[in-house]
Amino acid sequence: MTTPENPEIPEIPGLVDALARARAASGKMAAALIGGQQPETEEPVGWQPIWKRPRTPKSKVDKKKELRKQRRRLQDAAKRRLAAGNSRRPRSRQSRIGNAAARRDARALSRVRHSNAWLW
Repeated sequence: MTTPENPEIPEIPGLVDALARARAASGKMAAALIGGQQPETEEPVGWQPIWKRPRTPKSKVDKKKELRKQRRRLQDAAKRRLAAGNSRRPRSRQSRIGNAAARRDARALSRVRHSNAWLW
């Protein structure tokens, strides 16, 4: 047990090694915290998720190719949205002239079916 009179670190196996490694790496960690960068390591880091990897600069040709693909994708999506919006129009004359009362009844039944009014 450490006391103010006896501030010794108890002998735990591996603790001295860990303390020495931490002290050796403290300079790198301080530089990383101050510089806002990762500390430089001599060995390769290994696998990292894509959002943590350093960015590789792209050439102008690659950038333009990617933007072209993106623009094409967005244009295709806009065409699909437009086609989906226009798919029900113009409605046939029969559906416009159909029995309005039957449509109203069906709508009311649907509202009752989708509500919880029948639970009481």
